[in-house]
Amino acid sequence: MDTVDTGQLDAWADVLRAAGADALDEGKQIVAKGSLNIKTDARRLAPTGPHLTHYAESISYDVFVDPGGEVIGEIGPVEGRAQRGLGNLLEYGGPHNAPHPHHEPALDLEEPRFYGACEDLAGRLVERYG
Repeated sequence: MDTVDTGQLDAWADVLRAAGADALDEGKQIVAKGSLNIKTDARRLAPTGPHLTHYAESISYDVFVDPGGEVIGEIGPVEGRAQRGLGNLLEYGGPHNAPHPHHEPALDLEEPRFYGACEDLAGRLVERYG
């Protein structure tokens, strides 16, 4: 009967579990910072005018981990805030209104910073556990 020593495999599994926990914790920080940046830029880029006095302030964000372990950032007008319902109409326009993109450009501004932060995290995890 042959036996297999799984000691090294077990040790590597422990490393991956620890790296995964760090990745989740530090990943939440990256998503939170990116979400804050997108919110800030979306508010800055949002259309203004005498009939849009509260719209920009309705934009906020939330970060959570879904049941599958994925970190999610939601950015946009928040339920219960004044002029929240104008989000899609302002972003994409309507039959009688031209679009005023502000969420998508804010996302585009954050994209390279977000990916850079993720790459930095991956590098730190490799150095820490590799």
